[in-house]
Formats: sequence, structure tokens, C-alpha cells
Amino acid sequence: MEHQACRQIDDYLWRIAPRGRMRVPAFIYGDRELLRGMEDKVLEQLCNVASLPGIVAGAYAMPDAHQGYGFPIGGVAAFDPAAGGVVSAGGVGFDISCGVRTLLTGVPAAAVLDCRQELADALLAAVPAGVGSGGGVRLKEAELDALFAGGARWAVAAGYGRRRDLERIEEGGQMTGADPEEVSAQARKRQRDQLGTLGAGNHYLEVQRVEEIYSPESAAVYGLRVGEAVVSIHCGSRGLGHQVGSEFMKRMNRAAATHKLELPDRELACAPLASALGQSYLGAMGAAINCALANRQLITHYIRGVFERFFAGAELPLLYDVSHNTCKEEEHWVEGVLKRLFVHRKGATRALGPGMEGYCADFQAVGQPVLIGGSMGTSSYVLAGAASPGAAAFGSSCHGAGRALSRRQAQKRWRGRQLVDELADRGILIRTPSLRGVAEEAPGAYKDIDAVVAAACGAGLTTRVARLAPLLCVKG
Repeated sequence: MEHQACRQIDDYLWRIAPRGRMRVPAFIYGDRELLRGMEDKVLEQLCNVASLPGIVAGAYAMPDAHQGYGFPIGGVAAFDPAAGGVVSAGGVGFDISCGVRTLLTGVPAAAVLDCRQELADALLAAVPAGVGSGGGVRLKEAELDALFAGGARWAVAAGYGRRRDLERIEEGGQMTGADPEEVSAQARKRQRDQLGTLGAGNHYLEVQRVEEIYSPESAAVYGLRVGEAVVSIHCGSRGLGHQVGSEFMKRMNRAAATHKLELPDRELACAPLASALGQSYLGAMGAAINCALANRQLITHYIRGVFERFFAGAELPLLYDVSHNTCKEEEHWVEGVLKRLFVHRKGATRALGPGMEGYCADFQAVGQPVLIGGSMGTSSYVLAGAASPGAAAFGSSCHGAGRALSRRQAQKRWRGRQLVDELADRGILIRTPSLRGVAEEAPGAYKDIDAVVAAACGAGLTTRVARLAPLLCVKG
């Protein structure tokens, strides 16, 4: 769709009026330059989402939006089960509950620099990364069921972490409604030895320096101090989430006619929330979310062990853990009515503001932490949610910079070894099992994260708290 279809509402919000099969408007957050850089396919996909049954208020694209599978990545949409609303496997994505977790270290960044070569090697050895990477935890069937039901709570009970970690994880570390029986034998097989691993693609663990504080009040509540190191983890549910997504997209497409669904795009595979298939997907998706939460919990445990060896007494308390590929049942005010909705966030982060329910009580005065991941050579950000009850986009924000080039385009433009050397010259150390993966995830393949964050904050979705600069990165 041509960008001329977008009507500018203000400096950071654009609207596409309902047309054709659209049931609600489509909205895009971003300044004019970000909008100009978005593929036409993003707007086409967003308008397709706006045509799905039971959608409420609008279909939203965050400032980092780019083309995805069916739904744009950076897309948000909510569906009302009482109005025939649907759940879409494409609206959650393949890497279910991919997310970012940030740990505080209390260690001066200068101390990290003194041993960063050895620290980087130790982190790579402790946390397996790359395509098909396997870990040291192999679970039996009953243990897998407990993992799928319990998430990070299962991991903590098994000795991987501390109970106070759970207070700093969305859903308290455990997604309710998960149904291990809905996880197929093939999905279980793919998961069996991948727990506690990063995987590949844009996944990473990164040691960062708190470079700048924008809100001293919020930073103090979050425990962020200029000059100290933090560790951020970006990963998800690994092969299990991909298998769940693939299987249910096929099942939903096969059942579309049975449910009288006329889809504008087969990639928008979905099922009525009230249907047996819709409920089955929610059960399997919940299990995959719990898998991702447990995965990040085990990685946290391994990282803590490494830091304890290098920096005696470093405890690495958890700042926060937030997912960005989910569908969650939430209550939202829509046109003055409180409704129970199923909110899809695909490449989008929940960003609840001060006083809202749904996140750790420690942060109620300043808003939920929103963790925005960078791309190896660029800054990351800690933001605070700014949404209020009834706010647009259902209390959501961007999740990263968003791709500007495909992985294939990036491979043609950059070479992994060249990038590793260039980043080393800038003082950023990379450890990776795949130089090809580094090329695919070149910083230049992504949008300008500073512009994306400026748009999210300018639109009132979030407020800035701190900027983080990379020191060393273990890349999948």
C-alpha cells in the first residue's frame, strides 16, 4: 500500500482509514523518516490485520516495524472473544516469548574492560550459542511437562536462580493457562537439549555500560548507575516455539473454512478464540512462553556463575524480564468500557505506565521497565512504560531497532570477520560461533535505534530512563 494512504495525526502518529475489508483503522507510530523507510508490505500487512474478526480499536505498528510473517514485526492487535475474536499464530510469531532480560552487576565497567577478553571467552563457554546449540540440561518427559507448566518458577525451584527473581519477570515467571499436553512430540524433541542456550539469529548476551541517565528518579528505582556494567540477554523459546508456531499455522489454515474465516493472507493463520483449536493454540503457546522464561532463567544462572568467578561478591540481581512475541489475556478500557481482550504483540513490548496493574510493585511509582535491545554495535535503552488506562496500542511499545535490510541483503553487503574487526577497533568485543550470523545481524542492517526510541517517547508510549553502550557481545 502506498504511504500516501497514511494521514498524519501528529509528529509521531499516522492513520489509515478503514477501507475494503478493514474493520478498524490502522495506526503507525514513527516520524516521517521512519515511515518513509518502512516497506509498503508493512502497511499492507497491517491493513490485513485490521480486517480480522473481533479486532478492537485498531491495528498498530510500532516505530521499529518491518515486514513479518502475516503480521508485521512490531505489530499490536487486540481481539474480543465476545465479538468472535481470533487468536493468530502469525500474530505471535515463530520465536514465542522471545524477550529481553537485564541484570544489574554493581561492577564498574572499567573493571570489566580489565578482563574482558577472558570474561567474553568464559561467557561463550558457559552459554551455548548458535544454530542447533545444545546445553547441559536434558529433561525427561515428566520434567518437560513441569517446565512447560512452571516456566521460570520451575527453574528457580530446580536451583537455577532465586525466588526474588520471579518478582522481576512478567507474569511472575509463569504463564497461566499453559497446557503441556498440547505440545507435540516433535516440539518436545526439538526442545529436549536446548534449555539454557541462546540460539542464533539476533539472539545475544551482552555486557553493557550504563552510559547516560535521562531520568534520575526512574534510574534510582531500577538500580541503574552511570559507569556500571549490566548484562542483557535476548533470546526466546528456541526450536520448541518455532515448532509450535509452524504446526498451528498449518492447522489454522486447514481449519479456516470450517470456521468460516476468509483470510486476506494465508500467513494470517488464525482460529476463533472460542474454538477448540484456538484454545489448543493458547495452551501450547503458554507452554512455549514458559519454556522461554525458563530458558532465560537458566542462562541467568550460568552468567551469575561466570561473574562470581571474575568479581567476588557480584550477585547480579534481575532488573526485569519482558517478552515481545506473545498473546496475553488482559483487561483494557475501550471507548469507556472495560473489556477482556487477547492482545497480540509481535515484536512489541508491553509498556504499562505508573500505577497500572500487571508488573512488579517495586516500579509502580515510575512505570514498568521497557528493555530495548540494540544490534551489537549500537546502544540499547532502558525505558519506562507511560501508558495509562484506555491508552492507544493497549499499553505497548517498540522492542528494538527493527530491521532495515533482510538477512540475505546483509550477507551480500558485509562479511562477518570484517565486522568483528571493525567493532573491536571501536572497543566492542564479539564472541560468536558463526561469522555468517554476525554478517546477517550487522548493525547497519537495522534502523537507527536512537530515532526509534525518540519516536516511541515522542508518541507518549514510553519515557527514557538510560542508554546502554555495548562492551562485549556473545552472538548466536
